[in-house]
Amino acid sequence: MTPSLAVTRLTVTRFRSYAAARLDCDARPVVLTGPNGAGKTNLLEAVSFLSPGRGLRRAKLSEVERIGGGAEWAGPGWAVAATVLTPTGPVELGTGRDPGAEAGSERRLVHIDGRPAKGQVALAEHVAMAWLTPQMDRLFTDAASARRRFLDRLVFGFDPAHAGRLTKYENALRERARILRDGPHDPAWLGALEDQMATLGVAIAAARADMVSRLAAASAQGVGPFPAPGLRMEGEVDATVADRPALEAEDTLRAALRDSRRRDAESGGAAVGPHRSDLSVTYLAKSMPAELGSTGEQKALLVSIILANARLMKAETGTAPLLLLDEVAAHLDADRRTALFQEILATGSQAWLTGTDAAVFAELGAAATHIRVEDSHLTTLDLAALPLSPPGRGSG
Repeated sequence: MTPSLAVTRLTVTRFRSYAAARLDCDARPVVLTGPNGAGKTNLLEAVSFLSPGRGLRRAKLSEVERIGGGAEWAGPGWAVAATVLTPTGPVELGTGRDPGAEAGSERRLVHIDGRPAKGQVALAEHVAMAWLTPQMDRLFTDAASARRRFLDRLVFGFDPAHAGRLTKYENALRERARILRDGPHDPAWLGALEDQMATLGVAIAAARADMVSRLAAASAQGVGPFPAPGLRMEGEVDATVADRPALEAEDTLRAALRDSRRRDAESGGAAVGPHRSDLSVTYLAKSMPAELGSTGEQKALLVSIILANARLMKAETGTAPLLLLDEVAAHLDADRRTALFQEILATGSQAWLTGTDAAVFAELGAAATHIRVEDSHLTTLDLAALPLSPPGRGSG
């Protein structure tokens, strides 16, 4: 099955450990193997910048910039460019830190088919992706904001406008907090901001609720040996959206914001809104909150959600998302590793997988492109040279 969303050329310049590199591939999954510190995750991070947000490491733009590397690569700014195969044809995407901005600037430039875009939100119109990293093993015990970001990225794949709503809501939230803190307290301006927050906030909560409902249904059966998760949204706004029509929910949120101005002026932010919501995940077979499970159980639940989302996107839109899976397969037992690979191929996702041991991915064979990464240099591996995958490998 040929996927209809895939990166077929990736070029990075002054990005992390890479002075410059280019990777040409096709629509198959991409396996990146090599020693720790070789630059594998840096490539995944580069791909992640082809979508809105701060990438899979949540880094500042200035933190991504290469340091050193010789005079020929000196200068400010970094860049990621890619040819992306989409359902409507190939598109050229480019993004990076503005090399002409002042030192310390976090201004990000985006180009689509050679033309400047108004902002990074435009990327969501072309690319849907989700990722798992070792740091996300703590997602269920982390702050609620991490789970919201995880869910919002899944929403982008079905509703690209969700990214723009989030940006506008967060801007209004910050501006309201500034006015409440510093003044002057212009009631008309505060009212206008709160009206915008109410409209956007209810739309954000509704999009999340719709995503969770469909994802819960897709996840209910589980994927082979991966456990089925239960999912629901928790929060004051989420309860209101579930029980009332949209206009009434907006009125309720608008009134709550107005009534909490004094309290919010003292605490900063806002006491109510979709920025206070949380994604609750349950291990259904054990009727247990996900955060109480073992590390292996939590990881398996995460993989199950990611695979269910890919399956759902494929079924509803005809296009599976890009999957960035950093060091995932090596920590699965043989059955789960095989199930992961089979599901990736069945949904037609172009998954980018990393690991230190090429043998872990040998069963993918010619169904994937295998790349050796060493000292930030890329070499395509000969399939005949791939080591055999040892039976039973994995830590469970």
